[in-house]
Amino acid sequence: MKLSHVSLAVLAVAATGAAVTPALASSHREAPGTTEQPKVDGTDFYMFRSYESGREDYVTFIANYQPLQAPYGGPNYFTMDEDAIYEIHIDVDGDANEDITYQFDFDNTLKNGTGITVPVGDKRLPIALRQAGQITTDNIFALGEREGYDLRVITGDRRTGSSSDIGTFVKPVDNIGNKTLPNYSAYANQYIYDINIPGCGSGRVFAGQRAEAFAVNLGEVFDLVNLVPIEGDSSRGAGDGGGFPGGITQDRANDDLVGEANVTSLAVEVPISCLDDDGDGIIGAWTTASLPQAEIEDPSPTYEQTSVYGGAFVQQSRLSAPLVNEVVIGLPDKDLFNAAEPTQDAALADYVTNPTLPVLLNTLFRDAVNDTLGTDYETIAPTNIPRNDLVAAFLTGIEGLNQPASVQASEMMRLNMGIAPTPRDQQSPLGVAGDDLAGFPNGRRPGDDTVDIALRVAMGALCYPVPINGEPTDLGLCDEEDANVGNVAFTDGAPISASELQNEFPYLNTPIPGSPNDNS
Repeated sequence: MKLSHVSLAVLAVAATGAAVTPALASSHREAPGTTEQPKVDGTDFYMFRSYESGREDYVTFIANYQPLQAPYGGPNYFTMDEDAIYEIHIDVDGDANEDITYQFDFDNTLKNGTGITVPVGDKRLPIALRQAGQITTDNIFALGEREGYDLRVITGDRRTGSSSDIGTFVKPVDNIGNKTLPNYSAYANQYIYDINIPGCGSGRVFAGQRAEAFAVNLGEVFDLVNLVPIEGDSSRGAGDGGGFPGGITQDRANDDLVGEANVTSLAVEVPISCLDDDGDGIIGAWTTASLPQAEIEDPSPTYEQTSVYGGAFVQQSRLSAPLVNEVVIGLPDKDLFNAAEPTQDAALADYVTNPTLPVLLNTLFRDAVNDTLGTDYETIAPTNIPRNDLVAAFLTGIEGLNQPASVQASEMMRLNMGIAPTPRDQQSPLGVAGDDLAGFPNGRRPGDDTVDIALRVAMGALCYPVPINGEPTDLGLCDEEDANVGNVAFTDGAPISASELQNEFPYLNTPIPGSPNDNS
């Protein structure tokens, strides 16, 4: 096999993030600034060839916001910020500038300006809740608040380019509970819209609450990696036929997010023909949320306004490949990364060439890994510094897989649209590392286990032969002696697979209801 095909395939794995370990769902509360503005906190970004039957000629983009939504988090739940704009940016020619932007702009209104009212004695007053009865596909009038959004497409610069309206749509209310919404799936499906994209063609859009799909052993990971992060009972793609005694066992009980929390998804499906302007079939993309520059608190707040905003929009959050801001960017620069555009990424390149995370991981669980493997390594961190392989993975894409013909180094997720989608039930959760070139980090699908992929790459998987189209291939990026444990099946023990998720747009599962609280 040619090296170019290999580099593409597994260097792509490096795109998970040079020194990446399990983290909060991608960008959940990843920077000090977004902890203060959770409504504009981007959490996960998915980009993949649509694998729903009959939709193979489309690309699906899903941008998730508002992390760690407790299903019972009422009575106000998780509306989007009316003052913000939420955007998905697409670079079709590799120059690190957006060529196409899909912009979501939300607006919340109360029914009759008050919400639902009831008579109380000689007065009629608004109730304290959003709903006053059961909401079904045939009865949406029990809902006293409408959350809508304008969707537009911008060609060229996101602020000065040519803007075209796609339409105004409605976001379903969050999954309050089974009494209020006895068939949430049918109710929410009403708000999947067919759209006409000006100058492009037909597509689909959905904005609404979904179940979290990012699998991660969250508590233990951030408690100084309070686990032995090696597969204990199955190889899960390592090729050794078994696990390691003392390692962690794959178990849904290890997962702190899937089945426990919801998230708000903005999903748009776009024809491939609209995205391939330069003919190489490779695109890059990222998602952002922005607020006006100035805010003045209103001393007499109303439903419509608690603050007065003004000035130019300022980017508050940014996300493409998962885990970058959590575990690659240093603490002093996390908010700077969120505010930066891809053209400015060279300023933070040291975090990629000289990653700090492998040093931290070596300190935290070198002894546990040595004990589990029966070895005595002085270091388990890769020693090939500077990590030029990770520069390619993070900033340029992988030659032969998802690197544009002409590329400006910049951090964004990249997708080769010429690689056919893998049917859901045939997808490997390890993506490219699992010999499935349609998966992460060639784009990212909801069923890709990015934590396990990232851990293995961080610990040196690319220094060992990687299965490409079933053939073990040496990428020539580094030597086995550069990574003592690069062939070990690292994992956080929190599994995910595409078969657990929907096989149709918008792919993520129906959100967990707030009631009843026993969801077993």
